[in-house]
Amino acid sequence: MRARFILSETWANLTRNLSMLLSLTLVTFISFLFIGASVLTQAQITKAKGDWYDKVEVVVWLCPDGTSQSANCASGKSPSANEITALQKTIRDELNDVVSNIDYVSKQDFYDNTFTKQYPNGEFQGRTLTADDMQDSLWLKLKDPTKYQVVSEVLSGKEGVEDVTDQRQIFDPVFAVLNRATAVTAVLAGVMVVVAILLTGTTIRMSAASRRTETEIMRYVGASNWTIRLPFILEGAIASLIGSVLSCLMLSAIVNVFVTGWLAKSVTWIPYVNQLTVLVISPFLVVGAILLSIIASTISLRRYLRA
Repeated sequence: MRARFILSETWANLTRNLSMLLSLTLVTFISFLFIGASVLTQAQITKAKGDWYDKVEVVVWLCPDGTSQSANCASGKSPSANEITALQKTIRDELNDVVSNIDYVSKQDFYDNTFTKQYPNGEFQGRTLTADDMQDSLWLKLKDPTKYQVVSEVLSGKEGVEDVTDQRQIFDPVFAVLNRATAVTAVLAGVMVVVAILLTGTTIRMSAASRRTETEIMRYVGASNWTIRLPFILEGAIASLIGSVLSCLMLSAIVNVFVTGWLAKSVTWIPYVNQLTVLVISPFLVVGAILLSIIASTISLRRYLRA
């Protein structure tokens, strides 16, 4: 009987306050759309970092024949085969806990397999380069890609090493931009959540105020505080549920159209978030929206219900 009464009162509140219900639903929708976008952006960064950082390598560029700005290449000659072997042994001995694999790439191999793929026919800045213009190098695969600095400190001063570079430097500026975008989205999401909380409290309070006479009568006949309070709380929770579900559907549509349907086909070398990612975060968005609504409604009803 009590459950039927509470549900009937909730339905009455919803039908009487359609405009308030719509405004609360829209604010919840926009707020949690921003939150979801922020979470998806961060998930995209994490996914890309995990994939790229597992593939990137530290490149140890050996001294070229001729002049070089590095003090390690004062002799003007590239390292001999014995010197390269000794350097590889040094890496294995001193960086065994950091480096998992060492690949030697000769000038000719680098020219054939890398340089000419990026610059057809060897044409670079108006010049035609050959394999003799390249450098021998050692490509190091790290057990932990974040420990590049350890490798650099050990090898930068070694004789025959011109430079030590980390391929992560190519991606870090991109990640920096994406992280800033995530921060901006998170700030906007936070602002919208505050707006949603305030609007929820105001909407429920106005609904309770418009029916104050009825709640007073319910008190006189012995209705408990929760019997009076629940219809109003459920009103806000239903509006938040609808708004959060709509935000999840919109996120799914955005991922389907702009990520899976466009970016993934245009730029194929980046791993992207997908519908599974949206499916994973959706329950958290829905539950979060409902909890925020319940908290805001409960607090706003205190002044209209006895303690």
